Amino acid sequence: MEITFLGTGSMLPTKERNGTAVLLTYRDQGILFDCGEGTQKQLRIANIPPTKITKILVSHWHGDHVFGLPGLILTLGSSHYQGKLEMYGPKKSKQRLADLRKPFVAQNTLPLTLKEVDKGVFYENDFFKLEALPLEHSTTVLGYSFIEQDKFHINLPYVKKVGLLNNPLLSDLQKGKDVVWQGKKIKAKDATTRSPGKKITFITDTKYCANAIKLAKHADVLICESTYMDDLKDKAKEFKHMTSKEAALIAKKAGVKKLIITHYSQRYKDPKAMEAEAKTVFPNTIASYDFMVYKV
Repeated sequence: MEITFLGTGSMLPTKERNGTAVLLTYRDQGILFDCGEGTQKQLRIANIPPTKITKILVSHWHGDHVFGLPGLILTLGSSHYQGKLEMYGPKKSKQRLADLRKPFVAQNTLPLTLKEVDKGVFYENDFFKLEALPLEHSTTVLGYSFIEQDKFHINLPYVKKVGLLNNPLLSDLQKGKDVVWQGKKIKAKDATTRSPGKKITFITDTKYCANAIKLAKHADVLICESTYMDDLKDKAKEFKHMTSKEAALIAKKAGVKKLIITHYSQRYKDPKAMEAEAKTVFPNTIASYDFMVYKV
């Protein structure tokens, strides 16, 4: 599992920072959180084929988070994209996307679905699930969590004892399901040991709020906006954004393992000062930068 930061800026791109976009790669999935202006160029620079993207999760429809969508969709449509691109976003996303694409005269050959999300788990398969909660900004905005399914490892001494070694029923036990073997119920909790899956939470464009803490609860990695430093906390409050200290407080209260701050105002040339400020509240903090890759 890898997290690639394709853009760590906020409203205005700078020479060093592109608009917001974060790519999570896991197994055969490429999950893109937001798609700021120039995202497809950032993918090229990072040597990541755009066709690796399988899902796009839109937090909200402010331009700096979605201006990269028309170009990326056009590119995918002309790149022999395999399968169907899945998009998710808050209510009214279907109309927003239609409006965003309306000015462009281009043939679209990309199979695409867009599902509007409110809260809770909105996607799940055998390997992971995706969850959303509404946050608090100047428009409707969602935070997202990627949650890997727990893994079940076979308890070899036990399955040998009950005569299940090399039995096809082991696959069900590894999914956490109880099975019946020779008229006897075999419980998954006895035949396996469980290791919890990884959790990655993405929170951007919100003021400090209870749902941010709830969504990030016990995350292995929290990717969180840090638009301002603490001396501009009044400006953060005015525009419903967060300071680096507030991002760190969410990480602390949610009991996360690692905080990665992002979405910096263009006024900050070096986010290391923001990292240092966040560390006074939550020491296990790092500041992201464009093209940073973090392995989970």
